[in-house]
Amino acid sequence: MRVATERGARRQHGVRRGVVALAGGLVACLLPFFAASAMPALTADPVAVAYLERRIERPNPLNNEDPFPADEGLKGAELGLRDSNSTGRFVGLSFGLTSTVVEPGADIRAAFAGLLAGAGHPRFVVINAPAADLLTLADAPEAKDVILLNIGATDTSLRDVDCRGRVLHVIPSRAMLTDALVQLLVFKRWTRILLVAGPDSGDGLYAESLRRSARKFGARIVAETKFDARGADLRDSALREFALATRGPDHDVVAVADEAGEFGTNLVYNTEAPRPVVGTQGLSPAAWGRPVEAWAAAQLQQRFRKLAGRAMDPVDWAGWMAVHAVGEAAVKLKSADPAAIAKLMLDPAFEVGGFKGRALSFRPWNGQLRQPLYLLWPGAVVGMAPVEGFLHRSTELDTLGLDRPESACKAFGG
Repeated sequence: MRVATERGARRQHGVRRGVVALAGGLVACLLPFFAASAMPALTADPVAVAYLERRIERPNPLNNEDPFPADEGLKGAELGLRDSNSTGRFVGLSFGLTSTVVEPGADIRAAFAGLLAGAGHPRFVVINAPAADLLTLADAPEAKDVILLNIGATDTSLRDVDCRGRVLHVIPSRAMLTDALVQLLVFKRWTRILLVAGPDSGDGLYAESLRRSARKFGARIVAETKFDARGADLRDSALREFALATRGPDHDVVAVADEAGEFGTNLVYNTEAPRPVVGTQGLSPAAWGRPVEAWAAAQLQQRFRKLAGRAMDPVDWAGWMAVHAVGEAAVKLKSADPAAIAKLMLDPAFEVGGFKGRALSFRPWNGQLRQPLYLLWPGAVVGMAPVEGFLHRSTELDTLGLDRPESACKAFGG
């Protein structure tokens, strides 16, 4: 009797599947007809967006790690263009993207001027470059009517004393990243931190941000060590080298500041005491990562992998988000007018989705995109910040990074 029932169920399922397939085919046949009849005509001129990148020389990775992608950021912007065109066509809008990559030492200001003088005269430029380049471009006379969307520079100073009024920061600042990390450490009561920092300027800035976050949330840096891996092959000496570098007072975690990735990966499991490694390597805060799947993020991950042939990283997500935000503003306005789009993006009420479970918006006092951040271990999402229990009078997202009273930025009229 059970066998007969299962066979009957399979037959019924086959019939249902056939009906669904037939209906799906019918819809597919009719969709162009309905789309053609309901779709408004496209505007004559597309919304022009430009992408400008300064290529950065990076050290060769150890341990057969994947190198930094040569198209990091650009592929995200290209996916953002595809998505914006997909939604824009329903209101008669289209979007265009031009891209330029300058080599180390090349004149990025000249490349910027060339982009602005090119076809479409873009008034939205996605910038993937260090802080010094971003400031040079923001202060250029030709940038006075241009929105710059920063996807590469995490320097907190760009959201503070060095802020510029028409620069929006899609990539999180170092302050946001270390605040997210320390929130999780405090939540777990891992409040005693031994800090190991590399010799590069970025390492120093990351270490200073960790100190600030520790003070902000009640953790404590119990000891600090400088570590210079230049000229050494740590694959042969990590066990001995890091045992010396991580000796110190009792601590709960070892925090590493190694933005270039010269030694941090080798620090894991090579500390003197058996302690978790956190920071730029180990358990790391990030805007995005390979394991992120919740809130339909898996769909974005799949579409990006299909386009780029690799996983989406934080800079890729920021590139996608930058173009997506321009597209969302244009679609909400149903307008290709760059001045109107820019005005809406700078409006404190403007919100945009980012596959992070809640609406995102730009802070009206310094142009930083509010966003949740992930705490990632390779292969898994460990947690998400803001962490439960860290409250704010308006939105918990403003517990990450510089809140209005903390920021010295005056360029936005705050």
